[in-house]
Amino acid sequence: MPLRKDSCPSLSASVDTARFILLGMLIALYMVAGAVLFSSLERSAEILAHQHWQKRLRDFSHMHNISYQDLKSLLHHYEEARMAGVRVESGRALWDVPGAFYFVGTVVSTIGFGVTAPSTIAGKALLVFYGFFGCSAAMLFFNLFLERVITMLSFILFWCHSRRIRHSRLETLCCRRGHKNEWKPPTYQVTLLLFVVVMVVACGAASLYTAMEGWTYLESLYFCFVAFSTVGFGDFVSVQRKQHEGIRAYQVANCVLMLLGVCCTYSLFNTVSVMIRQGLSCIMRTLARAYSRFLELSCLSDCMVCPRASDACCCDEAKVETVCHRQLSDKDNELGENSSSSKESLPIAVI
Repeated sequence: MPLRKDSCPSLSASVDTARFILLGMLIALYMVAGAVLFSSLERSAEILAHQHWQKRLRDFSHMHNISYQDLKSLLHHYEEARMAGVRVESGRALWDVPGAFYFVGTVVSTIGFGVTAPSTIAGKALLVFYGFFGCSAAMLFFNLFLERVITMLSFILFWCHSRRIRHSRLETLCCRRGHKNEWKPPTYQVTLLLFVVVMVVACGAASLYTAMEGWTYLESLYFCFVAFSTVGFGDFVSVQRKQHEGIRAYQVANCVLMLLGVCCTYSLFNTVSVMIRQGLSCIMRTLARAYSRFLELSCLSDCMVCPRASDACCCDEAKVETVCHRQLSDKDNELGENSSSSKESLPIAVI
């Protein structure tokens, strides 16, 4: 009798644990590969920029007869002032009501550009509690948004599926088999539609940012991905110039695009994670088949060197105890003996 996954809680837990470990190993390898790639691309530029900056400091110190240590001290004070919102070029106010609203939006959405941060002790303490409840509510909002997006996309795909069946004159057959009510859209179709939606939103937002911020279109697309994925490096931040302070329409459009982009990208990430989970299950099934094949080959090799004089193979008496062997009833044992010759039923060894 084939052993089902839902019939044995310990087997289900072991499969989930194996999938978790496999995913952790793949993520670690992915991060190591990413670190090597980014280091090879960016390390030389970092060293070159550091050398140029040190040369400029020495030249400026020599030209204006200023102590090099005094100049570094001044720059250190400027770094502290920058955290409070001080910029070399005048920008919009950071802590007025619109600026503070932009800040709490980056906190609740978990973007966190890092351009604005509280400098007072009371502000930092408030941020801990405010961000805790705000991020929790935002995660719930994103999940509810995901449910409605998936429902809408499933309805659209089901409508297309029904029209295709109707045109192919198979609607009656499908209704008899119950496919019309049981059909569900494949994960890759939902992912593809979500990807198209995210690209449309990102391209539209990039066109707006290119016109309003003076960035190139590629830089605007880069900013959209960093913002919508809630990575938020802070190297590009929208609505921070002085002239943007009086353009309310642009501020509202920026908030709407941020919210829409984050929600759609969050939904896309969830569907992609489902595909990754399916890929992990496929890898585990492949490894299980390879392990079973290895056991069969090792068993055959043991039979070839079997020292017994009789024709019976010593492997015929070998038994592999399943995880739920002790919990099977007598009826299940009888059924298992009757179906032991089936090639689809593979024993699951205790690890």
